[in-house]
Amino acid sequence: MTTPPIAEVDLLLSSKSPRRRELLQQIGVRFKCISVDVPEQRQESEEAEAYVCRLAQSKAQAGYTAAPELKIPALGSDTIVVCDESVLEKPHDEQHAIEMLCTLAGRSHRVITAVALCDAHACETVCSITEVKFRAISEHEARRYWLSGEPADKAGAYGIQGLAAVFVESITGSYSAVVGLPLFETHQLLERFNVPVWKQN
Repeated sequence: MTTPPIAEVDLLLSSKSPRRRELLQQIGVRFKCISVDVPEQRQESEEAEAYVCRLAQSKAQAGYTAAPELKIPALGSDTIVVCDESVLEKPHDEQHAIEMLCTLAGRSHRVITAVALCDAHACETVCSITEVKFRAISEHEARRYWLSGEPADKAGAYGIQGLAAVFVESITGSYSAVVGLPLFETHQLLERFNVPVWKQN
């Protein structure tokens, strides 16, 4: 993707995620990526939804603070997987990923994605919750999937838009939210901050 000139940018994206970049490009948002450093550490007794919303808001605020001279909103987003009230984020290593996938196998889990937009005057956050059901997955399959390299940077150790699509028996809710950015809710936020869509970069 070619980054448009600064003068043509309507939004800052506080994320390195290629999936979020692709989703924003899909709906024609003119944006510039900006790198932010926000610790992804869940606080003691913090509810899963509150945690993911806090991270999204912190990323959006950090993005806007990094380039206030542009005077355009910044978008932050975060995604977690929740199974049996346990929060599954990115795996630490191979064994951790295999444990996650075996936990998700043959059952349903929730994918919670929060999106926040921030400018000089306001910061608003929305949250999308999607239910995903996996078929049975053997430990051998989980290990082969890890070797593909795909699970390493994914919440819950899987990417629904990639090879892990074969694990998904059903989905109730927003597919794009599971990928990393719920486009319906994101568009609602963009409208409130006067960020246009359907533009050509």
